[in-house]
Amino acid sequence: MKRTRTFNLRNWVMTVVALLGFTTSATAQEAAKSVTSPDGNLKVCFSLTADGVPTYSIDYKGQPVVKTSRLGIELNEEKSLMDRFRLRSSATTSFDETWQPVWGEEKSIRNHYNELFVELEQPADGRFMNFRFRVYDDGVGFRYEFPQQEKLPYFVVKAEHTEFAMPADNTAWWIPGDYDTQEYDYTESKLTEIRGLMESAKCDNASQTFFSPTGVQTSLQMKTPEGLYVNIHEAALVDYSCMHLDLDDKNLVFRSQLTPDAQGNMAHCQTPCQTPWRTVMVVDDARKALASRLILNLNEPCKYSDTSWIKPVKYVGVWWEMIGGGKEWSYTNDLPSVHIGKTDYKNVKPHGNHPANNENVRKYIDFAAQHGFSQVLVEGWNIGWEDWFGHSKDYVFDFQTPYPDFDIKALNDYAHSKGVRLMMHHETSSSVRNYERHLDAAYKLMVKYGYNSVKSGYVGDIIPRGEHHYGQWMNNHYLYCITEAAKHHIMVNAHEAVRPTGLCRTYPNLIGNESARGTEYESFTGNKAFHTTVLPFTRLQGGPMDYTPGILEGDMNKINPTKHHHINSTLARQLALYVTLYSPLQMAADTPENYERYMDAFQFIKDVAIDWDESRYLEAEPGQYITVARKAKGSDDWFLGCTAGENGHQSALKLDFLDAGRKYEATIYADAKDADYQKNPQAYTISKVKVTKKSVLKLKAARGGGYAVSIKPIN
Repeated sequence: MKRTRTFNLRNWVMTVVALLGFTTSATAQEAAKSVTSPDGNLKVCFSLTADGVPTYSIDYKGQPVVKTSRLGIELNEEKSLMDRFRLRSSATTSFDETWQPVWGEEKSIRNHYNELFVELEQPADGRFMNFRFRVYDDGVGFRYEFPQQEKLPYFVVKAEHTEFAMPADNTAWWIPGDYDTQEYDYTESKLTEIRGLMESAKCDNASQTFFSPTGVQTSLQMKTPEGLYVNIHEAALVDYSCMHLDLDDKNLVFRSQLTPDAQGNMAHCQTPCQTPWRTVMVVDDARKALASRLILNLNEPCKYSDTSWIKPVKYVGVWWEMIGGGKEWSYTNDLPSVHIGKTDYKNVKPHGNHPANNENVRKYIDFAAQHGFSQVLVEGWNIGWEDWFGHSKDYVFDFQTPYPDFDIKALNDYAHSKGVRLMMHHETSSSVRNYERHLDAAYKLMVKYGYNSVKSGYVGDIIPRGEHHYGQWMNNHYLYCITEAAKHHIMVNAHEAVRPTGLCRTYPNLIGNESARGTEYESFTGNKAFHTTVLPFTRLQGGPMDYTPGILEGDMNKINPTKHHHINSTLARQLALYVTLYSPLQMAADTPENYERYMDAFQFIKDVAIDWDESRYLEAEPGQYITVARKAKGSDDWFLGCTAGENGHQSALKLDFLDAGRKYEATIYADAKDADYQKNPQAYTISKVKVTKKSVLKLKAARGGGYAVSIKPIN
């Protein structure tokens, strides 16, 4: 029988679609690329979906740490860099170096990684976007790169769609998302609990407004049910907006949320350019998280050929009298009509409660010289504070004109005669353009009088543009100040600025930042007892913090009769913070009078180093305890510190890091048996014991307490 064939259009179309789908899937499969860490434990896989969407995943020893997550940039135009990509090429390389930081927690750092570089193209639009993945033994860094190209000379970022898909409901230590401050106590919770805690204001945010009820800030520390420590952050934040994380708590997926500018855009870019590195640290021991140099390694090497002028600083200052004692930054309570170069303070009445005066500053200079501190910070030295507190719109600081009771030349001459420098203070009041107008003259004034470091501040809303503290415009400003300061051999300690992302490697005159809740809050509402056991896992991952520890008189009523609370720390822990909270810029924040009452305990603050050859992380668990041992730069002296949360901590420390065949004397500053951060915070003991490499120190930290130990060779 003769058979006839009929043409079925529907079947033909379905066949072609199926074949195309197979081809696309095969192409996507071919595009899958991977790279492992030098030790083989971490693995990153990159691939394109059937729609050409870039994705990645991270495994640790075969265990998923970040599930398949999407990548892409949404532009402020019709066509975005989100999908329809094809793989042009890929390559893997390895890199291994050892570099020496200008200052740091150790004298040398190994930078060892394997790299995957992927080039992508949108054929329909003739545009290109690349990815670079660097995989270390302790984590991963990846970034978007945009080569110079005809079809994409410049672009405006509407949103960055970087995802971090979590495989489980991890425990997290987090602070709420905010474009202008990080000054929050941390909350410990499951990821799925963040929304409820945020809405019920249990994270101390009742009066704040955030971009999302599940938005958090980086550096975000997590712990998986399997016991892995995972940290999400960013590195080398340059010419871009700071990244926050918004959690889809139903699917446990974090999505990047950039800080918008005054018009709602996230970044303005011109090719060639690149984003900051997005980082995921993965370790199986909390001590390894503290030892990680992932963020520093992802930054560029030092930009300066001469760094001899950059020196760590231990300082005292006219500060706690105002913060804790309620004294005034301003010279007068009168509000003169202040105009730069025109105001005559001779016709106003001083209120007599201004600590930045000649007599008081000389007292601090004498104290610094007597006890070996190199600098004295003075806040409230320059005109304009009464207008700022009075919210005058007519005045902006000029950073050059002192109050009548502050003789800038005489005080600097006196300090230099004692072997001490004054530290400059620039409160910009967030009038950023005004600061930039006066910056060169302000730096030249510092050089004229021998200042080599400045503490800058950005309190208040950014004016005149209404920008956010963490947006691209402000991030460029912070870096501009640092690079301009370097031209004058000035070191910068910026408060209220964007959280650090390792730029101190590239620009080591960025000697400190605040960018978190510090000691000053102990004079307000207090910090949670576990606060200092979390900061090294979070805020300090990107760089050191000017935490301003060392408050030995914890009863606030003794310095300010209007206050009736105690700081949430034992005295011994205040000593330990000089070791556990690393910074090359350390302040002895209490007043000379209070130190004179605790001179035996103050000895540790005098002795402890601020630059190190070696650091050992002996014990660690976020929210519970941290114990660190550090060897002073160019010395055989070691210093130990332990900070504990509300449960206290019992230690049995092996001193096997000491030199064999040598004897040492350990001076132990510890919580007394009945010490407690709430009930008996001032109780401490000081003892001495002979130790060797074989010794074990059994020490106890009270609730909210700690201990500090200096270990010096016996010659």
